[in-house]
Amino acid sequence: MVDRKDFGSWLQGPRERTSADEQYRGRDLGLPPRGPGSVAGFGIRLVGVLIDWGIASVIARGLFGVPLPFAQPPASGGQGFVVLAVFGVMHLLLVGTVGYTIGHRIVGLQVRSLGGTGRVMPVQALARTVLLCMFIPAVVWDRDGRGLHDKAPGTVIVRTR
Repeated sequence: MVDRKDFGSWLQGPRERTSADEQYRGRDLGLPPRGPGSVAGFGIRLVGVLIDWGIASVIARGLFGVPLPFAQPPASGGQGFVVLAVFGVMHLLLVGTVGYTIGHRIVGLQVRSLGGTGRVMPVQALARTVLLCMFIPAVVWDRDGRGLHDKAPGTVIVRTR
């Protein structure tokens, strides 16, 4: 559950870290500082999302005839929303079943639930996908490196290697 304290941490900026050994992204979540199981950095997550967006663009082109980015001048009619819808469905199905998208798998990431077994539940995957497709929650994150799209459903993206 997201409460006022969570939003306050974003508005106030990062808290002061006392020592590099004591404070790191994911420490408050009980995750290791580096290696498998640690919180994934922004750069590697961005690469994973770009791979997924490229795959969604190719699928939209094949199924719905949506032109690939930069292949033709932009057309009206909401064709970008078709790619977003394919991206959302792809993300929902893959994260909700196996815990990662194709882009996540390629770069060595996995979405995990913070409660219980670590497996992402379908409701968490749905909430995460909706917020991710809204874009803004994905670019606003806390000191543990979790965006609002991860914080609200209680998930975290970790490294697998």
